[in-house]
Amino acid sequence: MSPRRNYGFERRQRETLRRTRQEAKKERKAERSGGEAGPEMGTAPEIGVPVGQWEWFSPSRGRVAVTAARQRPVGDPPDDWVLLTEGTEQTEEPGAAS
Repeated sequence: MSPRRNYGFERRQRETLRRTRQEAKKERKAERSGGEAGPEMGTAPEIGVPVGQWEWFSPSRGRVAVTAARQRPVGDPPDDWVLLTEGTEQTEEPGAAS
């Protein structure tokens, strides 16, 4: 048989403990729902080739190479490099638009 509980002092003590836990739980829940939708992410980093560089792909080698603008990658045959992206270059002067 389980030990008999004292229904006077211990019951009240358990009840106050339960209430304090419940209140703490409600406070934590209110803090979560009252804030922002998520953590601050900041700005996304730029994706792509840096300015003034070209990106090449070789299917036979299965790799990507980055070179200076207007230069093919140097390597052994087969010469199957495919230009993926050109780095953006500023060729127009600002204000030269027609």
